[in-house]
Amino acid sequence: MTLDDRPGIGADAPKGGELRVPGHVARLDLTNFRSYAALRLDVGPSPVVLTGANGAGKTNLLEALSFLAPGRGLRRAALPDVARVHAGAAATSWAVAAQVEGADGAVALGTGMEASTNGGPARRAVRIDGEPARGQAAFAERISMIWLAPDMDRLFMEGGSGRRRFVDRMVYGFDPEHARRIAVYEQATRGRQKLLREGSGDSVWLAAEEETMATTGIAISAARREVVTRLDAAITAEADARTRPFPRAGLTFEGAVETWLADGPALEAEDRLRDTLAAGRARDADAGRALHGPHRSDLVAHNHDKDMAAALCSTGEQKALLIAIVLAHAHLLGLTRGAAPVLLLDEVAAHLDQERRAALAERILSLGAQAWLTGTDRHLFEAFGSDAQIFEVNAGAVAPVTGDSP
Repeated sequence: MTLDDRPGIGADAPKGGELRVPGHVARLDLTNFRSYAALRLDVGPSPVVLTGANGAGKTNLLEALSFLAPGRGLRRAALPDVARVHAGAAATSWAVAAQVEGADGAVALGTGMEASTNGGPARRAVRIDGEPARGQAAFAERISMIWLAPDMDRLFMEGGSGRRRFVDRMVYGFDPEHARRIAVYEQATRGRQKLLREGSGDSVWLAAEEETMATTGIAISAARREVVTRLDAAITAEADARTRPFPRAGLTFEGAVETWLADGPALEAEDRLRDTLAAGRARDADAGRALHGPHRSDLVAHNHDKDMAAALCSTGEQKALLIAIVLAHAHLLGLTRGAAPVLLLDEVAAHLDQERRAALAERILSLGAQAWLTGTDRHLFEAFGSDAQIFEVNAGAVAPVTGDSP
């Protein structure tokens, strides 16, 4: 199956390049989240600018929103670490809720840490319109989010896990079930490794885990490969005067599994992964991890303007490449699904020159995307003019900034 075969993709996509936003955050409610004891913030569909001093709580708001997407959020924090600490004591639970307005009406999304009642580990709740959902993938069915944060500035220089997560967040917008497949694959991988570590020799259970790894793993790789291929083509097609302030990225997703998919059908790739896992049990037991599978593949990025690998570019150019990729993804998703994602951009303008800040604002506004941007200096966002909603964040309080405010 390709992405074109899935609901809402391909033949069902809007024609004529029309962009519309069927989903944006209209209200955000926080309880015992980081620096916020309680907060209700009502916003419109236009870009949201959060300004304030360092440590005021701007990034905490973006992190809260990021929990309304599959995964561990913008900071990848453990659930208890997100709970508000007051008078030296941490809250036993926290909650994030949002009202999302879309073409099909409003939907309420909610998540948080539920207090343990029997001394076990904390659990994360996922609710849609107040009812428990079957998993975090349910969020991706209602709204798409992607984010950039300062700790991603070295994304191209560090290990591949961060790049895989970055690609996965983009895939969720096209295929919400991608999140469920990743969860199933990771659970099977842990189960297989536990069996290998214990030396149980139970070939039936091992074969069952490897079957799951093969079927879900190939689906994961196929989705990543297809979205990156489409994204690379979209970046090439967009390489015009609008995007010149940002470098043109070349993208591929590479690994043994991806090579198998390029060489033959998906069912044949499943057979190869299944056989490779079975043949490599002893080696994987010694290594303490599976040495083959989609968790070994990686995003490879190239700066075409400089004919240079992204990892060799300056820090500023790497950040500009990331911004270009995110903007291209938002454009592609809008054209394909009619739904630009919500963009969470933490301190993204701080190291951009005036030309690139203007280009960023122009692209966000042309996409019609609801972007949430943070910065200590309000003047960094002047290019948005009156098209942005500006809020001042200070010590757990958020207040709108009027046109007459200093």
